[in-house]
Formats: sequence, structure tokens, C-alpha cells
Amino acid sequence: MTHTEIEVNAELVRDLLRDQHPDLADRPLRLGARGWDNQMWRLGDDLAVRLPWATRDADELLRKEHAWLPVLAPRLPLPVPVPQCLGEPSALFPRPWIVTTWVAGEPADRAPVTRAEEAADALAAFLTALHRPVPDDAPAGRFGRGGSLADGSERFAKQLASATELRLVPDPDAVRAVWDDAAVAPGWAGPPVWLHADLHPANVLTADGAICGVVDFSDLCAGDPAVDLAAAWSLLPDGAVDRFHAAYQPAPDAAALRRARTWAGSPATARGP
Repeated sequence: MTHTEIEVNAELVRDLLRDQHPDLADRPLRLGARGWDNQMWRLGDDLAVRLPWATRDADELLRKEHAWLPVLAPRLPLPVPVPQCLGEPSALFPRPWIVTTWVAGEPADRAPVTRAEEAADALAAFLTALHRPVPDDAPAGRFGRGGSLADGSERFAKQLASATELRLVPDPDAVRAVWDDAAVAPGWAGPPVWLHADLHPANVLTADGAICGVVDFSDLCAGDPAVDLAAAWSLLPDGAVDRFHAAYQPAPDAAALRRARTWAGSPATARGP
């Protein structure tokens, strides 16, 4: 991570809005969250400002969301943060930034799913709607997401060794066996489809135990849907994964489930295997 040398605070965000989007500058403003790539500031009740603050590629990722999410959002059955306007680099802040809609709910890593059947159906409907063939200019994934597992074998081995040294993986041989099984499974034979590609619990929102939104499309890309299907194991309570697989269309075959299970069990799933 390479944090920006400019301090991002409420005064800066307010100045940026006055400079480029003055119609929004007088709304109430407060810090929402600091993520891996961006900071998010609540702007009134229904909007948010996202500014890159850490990783070098955050600028490109924001521009990608601004270009593609308004196209995808209308067909998705769950609320997502839809970009409303783009802020360009300036003397105040040398990086792009965006204003998006605010999606209400609590991250699932803080408020886990408890309404298992409803959540399984909601997740399946969301991914069924998202996983449609992409245009030729769709973005490629970071960290190998959406690509062939076999291509990431060397990277996986290094990450598994590191996680094992840190005692984060109690049974590395079992993890290795899952990886080896999936690496030789038949690959995705269909056309590349749209992927969220980062559906960990912090990026899925819940309310009253059910899934109510999906956020952070920084890793939006094209590829094998198995990387998103892996989310069922990390998001849903025991016993709900089979219902998710039955509801998702087209029904995943055995090879897809082998690949998805590997994405779910990777020791470095947060940044790709």
C-alpha cells in the first residue's frame, strides 16, 4: 500500500465538491470508511464520495467503476453504489474521485447472514443477473481473478507457504489438495462473463439477517464465474450452499464447483490466489 501524501479530510472533500460539483457541496459530510483502495465519505443520506488513498491502481479502478457500473446496475436485483459524477485530478487533489449512490446496510463481516434461505436466493439471483457475457472492451481481472487456476499455481504455492509460516492455515496439505484438484479440473468453457471478483463479507451488506446490497466493484472484470460462486461458502450459513447452487442459473457443473471451492479456500483469497 502507498498512502497518498495528501491528507484526506472533510475540508478537502468539501473543497473538491465546491470546485467541481458545487450543487453537492452544502450537503452534510462525514467519514464512512477507509478501505484497501479508497476512502468513502457519506454525503447526505443518499450519496457518498470515494477518493483513492492507498494503492497505485486505485485511480484506474475508480474510472472503471464510473464507466461500467451505470450500465450494469439497472439489471441487478440488489442495490449497488451507482456512480453519479466523476471528479478529475486538480491542484486540490491529484487523483480522480467519484460520487456514488449510498447503499444502506451493515457489512456481513460485522452482521453475518442469519436468514439462510432468503440470503441464498438473493445471492443466486444477483450473480445470475451479473454473470452475463461481456463486450470486447471489458476489463481484465487483477491478481488472476477470473482466469485459469493453473496459471496461478506458483503464486498460490508462495502464499500458502507464507500463510503456513504465520500459522494461519492449520492443515496446509488439505488446502494444497483442494488446489491441486481444481487446477486439473476442466476450465470455464463459456464466454467471459461479468464478475464482481471480490465478494468477501465486507463487500456484501445485510439487514435483519438478509442480504440487502453489494458494494465495492473495484475488481469488476471479465472471466470465469467460479471466482464469484466461491462467495457462497464465506457468506452463507451451514446448509444454505446447496440451495444457492440450485437457485443460480445456469446450474454450475462439478468442475465449476471444484474451481469455486478452491477460490473460497485459498489462503490469500482477499487478494487472489
